[in-house]
Amino acid sequence: MAQAQATGQAVTLEELSIEGQGGGAGQGSGRTAIAPTGAAAPTPLDRPVGEVVTSIGREGVIENRAATTVADVLRNSPGVTVRQGNGPRDIVISIRGNNARSTGVNRNMVVLEDGFPVTQADGTSRFDLTDPRAYGRIDVFRGPQSAFFGNYATGGALNFVTRRGSEINGVEYGVDAGSFGYLNNYATFGGVSGPFEYSLFTSDTRGNGFLSHNAFDTQTINFLGTYTPTPDNRFTLKIINNEVFTNLPGRASLDQFAINPFQRGCATALNAAPGCVTYNLLRNGRNGATVPVTANEGSFLRGDRRTIIGGHWEHDLDAFTTWRTQLVFDDRNINQPFYTTSSRGDFPGFNFLTDLTRRGDLFGLPATGYVALAYNTLNTNQLTYNRAPYGGPRLGALTADQEATQANLGGRARAEVQLSDQWIAVAGISAENTTIKGRNMTYSYTATSTTTTLANVDRSFLNVAPELSLLYRPSEAWQFRGRVATGYSTPTAGNLFITPAGVPGSNTQLQTQENLGFDLGADWTPTENVRLSVTGFYEFFRNELISQSPGAGLLSYTFNAPASEHRGIEVGASWAFAPGWKATAAYTYDDQIYTRYVEQLSAGTRTAQFDRAGNKIPGVPANQLLARVGYDQLTGPLAGLGAYVETVFQDDFFIDNANQLRAPGYTIVNLNLHYATELAGGYAKRLNLFFEARNVFDKTYVASAQNLANSISATTGLQNGASVLSGTTGSVFAGTPRNFVGGMRLSF
Repeated sequence: MAQAQATGQAVTLEELSIEGQGGGAGQGSGRTAIAPTGAAAPTPLDRPVGEVVTSIGREGVIENRAATTVADVLRNSPGVTVRQGNGPRDIVISIRGNNARSTGVNRNMVVLEDGFPVTQADGTSRFDLTDPRAYGRIDVFRGPQSAFFGNYATGGALNFVTRRGSEINGVEYGVDAGSFGYLNNYATFGGVSGPFEYSLFTSDTRGNGFLSHNAFDTQTINFLGTYTPTPDNRFTLKIINNEVFTNLPGRASLDQFAINPFQRGCATALNAAPGCVTYNLLRNGRNGATVPVTANEGSFLRGDRRTIIGGHWEHDLDAFTTWRTQLVFDDRNINQPFYTTSSRGDFPGFNFLTDLTRRGDLFGLPATGYVALAYNTLNTNQLTYNRAPYGGPRLGALTADQEATQANLGGRARAEVQLSDQWIAVAGISAENTTIKGRNMTYSYTATSTTTTLANVDRSFLNVAPELSLLYRPSEAWQFRGRVATGYSTPTAGNLFITPAGVPGSNTQLQTQENLGFDLGADWTPTENVRLSVTGFYEFFRNELISQSPGAGLLSYTFNAPASEHRGIEVGASWAFAPGWKATAAYTYDDQIYTRYVEQLSAGTRTAQFDRAGNKIPGVPANQLLARVGYDQLTGPLAGLGAYVETVFQDDFFIDNANQLRAPGYTIVNLNLHYATELAGGYAKRLNLFFEARNVFDKTYVASAQNLANSISATTGLQNGASVLSGTTGSVFAGTPRNFVGGMRLSF
């Protein structure tokens, strides 16, 4: 793998838990994945000894297909679940089920791009800004990672790696077009000039959407530049800017999905076809009577901007020691008038990191040591309004005004020691202090008065996360891994503004969500054509952050579910079984249960408690599989022509804590045909063509299902059955029906 990194290549579905052929903890040769050419030493992020990491490269995943979102790429990693969020590229990603409750914002993972953080200090990540065409590789870190990445890394981490200027070496222009008005025009510029290396990616993506009221357009700029004035000084500049505008359809109930999955004939509530989703908006936007509206009538939409500017200085103190300092400005600006409320806000933040990497000996053994100091902060300025019906995305009365600041300050240390030619040991630890200060002003209205309630919070959390791993490589073909690691996620400001009594105030008893994970795995590479990786994991969660209602007529609040367990198996494999032929697979078995959790439900004057211990955690499919078989002609006049068939399977899963209702699973099949050739003469150097048929058998399936709250009867106090849940709106987005995408890319 060290050799693959040095040549700029990536190996799909290979575990990166050791450095590669003959690599040891004390060796630092080779070019790193995110550092400029000539970098003296890889960081632990580049060479993750002891970690469970899948590296997904361009071949067959990005290079020869229209990967319209990162979901098309990340399905290739075991342990990853992807769902549709609130927008064309707003993908909800879960690593080992640790973000399964989310429908838009991604938490419980840390996301980086070229080593620069794109997760804000409150744990928020969104993927509107990630056009898959920009990347050469994506690394998926699976399992608790707080010793490595700090706060919110309970599920793992993602590192998106853009293509280097030396790889691009010119200009590339591409266009993808397909069903439902999909069109992506993109261009990549890259090269090297003396001490400068640069790459710039731009894209304009738009479409009508296959759901009613789902047209979108989004523009992305992504720049990476490096300057190496001397062999021991390297400077890097990173800039990302994304603008997204998208109409949003309503989320259906399972009953509505069965009747009208794509929300056809839903222009108006008055003349709506069966199965159309409607929302009740206050007629005057303030109080009193409501009126039902469809997504079209409500003009539901998102109009958001994300701007990230980061700088990185890397300096070699000597031949064995490298010091790096990094500063990132990250601003998220939102305008989201969809469903019954509208949020407008600005979330500027800073992220600072300085670290030191030392390669040498420890007690006479080759070792690499790493220490870091990290600080990040986020200012929250958000207004929430009622929505008013008709006449565009009109706003009603102001309902909340929130201002808060969250800051995380911590240190990390890590040591990789090569005990012998066959054994490597890794130990790491982080300690981090999180502070959240702010206030939330809420407003409620009657016909004659306005009630204002102020809630203040001032909390701090101190967390420590150790990690240990051991690798044994008895031969070139076999590698065995063992790992014990921890993760933590603190509450956010929004969790702290409703008390356990269900009224505005300070919810000061909340504790940090923590998990302890055990990994055992083996990697088998008997030849260059066969790779197999198997990992078993068992994770124990404590104080998982859960929301529920404390009683009748009261607000929902967040509390800590005492205990739960996540356990499963991850398998990644590739097999080049004949010249030109290759099969790849990524399989995950993920079984998650509550071990201690009592849920309180209310209706009318009745309140009841239900013990959920032993129930499945909702939102997590037990089995999922991606399998692909393809052929590429290697020689002759048809060299560069290839095709593959791909199957994506996902199990059904519960969407409620009582385990009464399941979202159905699915199997879809995709076909791909592609051609690549070098061009002799003229300005163009290379041509790539492809055509893809997706969901060939036109399966109607659930692409996203929001978890639903169970309820009780206000008359009897008994828990309502599955029929009530299946009629509850606000859950389901249908997946894309049969569609076709074609494209071309010219390199100059």
